[in-house]
Amino acid sequence: MIRDRKILHSIIYLLLLLGSVVMLAPFAWTVSTSFKTQQHVFDIPPQWIPDPATWDNYTDVWTKAPLLHGFMNSAIIVVFVLTIGLFVSAMAAYAFSKFEFPGKEVIFMALLGTMMIPYSVVMIPQYIGFSELGWVDTLLPLIVPGLFGNIVTIFFFRQFMQGGIPTDLIDAAKIDGCGFFRTFMTVALPISKPAIAAQAALGFMGIWNDFLGPLIYLHTQERQTIQVLIASMQSNYISQSNYPSLMSASLIALVPVILVFFFAQRYFIESMAITGIKG
Repeated sequence: MIRDRKILHSIIYLLLLLGSVVMLAPFAWTVSTSFKTQQHVFDIPPQWIPDPATWDNYTDVWTKAPLLHGFMNSAIIVVFVLTIGLFVSAMAAYAFSKFEFPGKEVIFMALLGTMMIPYSVVMIPQYIGFSELGWVDTLLPLIVPGLFGNIVTIFFFRQFMQGGIPTDLIDAAKIDGCGFFRTFMTVALPISKPAIAAQAALGFMGIWNDFLGPLIYLHTQERQTIQVLIASMQSNYISQSNYPSLMSASLIALVPVILVFFFAQRYFIESMAITGIKG
């Protein structure tokens, strides 16, 4: 029995290892290509370790393309949407999880129902509305909707607060004279730090990697985000076959995502574990 279990575990680990290799191979090729010269990109057999290796692709793409403007525009969107949007989502989730009011379940189910509406359905009406407001070619269409929270984030926070925040703490705060907002700020919000950190990391990756929204609303190069700038590099800043420079720009844009995920990864497991507990 023990031997059969060891064999089964060995097979599982082998499959996981093979899956990891398959998943990491494109990323390894991207890193390798970013250090290659143009004539060695399609060598057969491929050179996973470039010889010769060069940093010129990174310096060229940073000087030719306005990546700094793209970084700043993406950072502005991320900061506003995450700081305000997460706070609003957490407050809404707190109300749905710890308060009883008429129509609570109906309202919550209606909010969840909006998740089924494809973005392509509301894309044109949203563009017309933002165009009438004069917000096209500004960052406002990408910032303002996110300030009112996100349905997926509200659902996640609600599940976390139902299992991770004891009702006794809420009752104790009420006895001490705390109102809704003070109880939320002093009890619910500190306990929800793992969930907030996990959703902040996921939200950061979603906003930072967003391509369709900036492509629709941002027209001038000075207002484009980093992802749109990278997509337009082949037509505006480098030749269409300059894959080393394109891979270099992609890795530069990927650095913030890797750093955020690296520092927030422990919160994913903690928040997911507490979310599954019913209290």
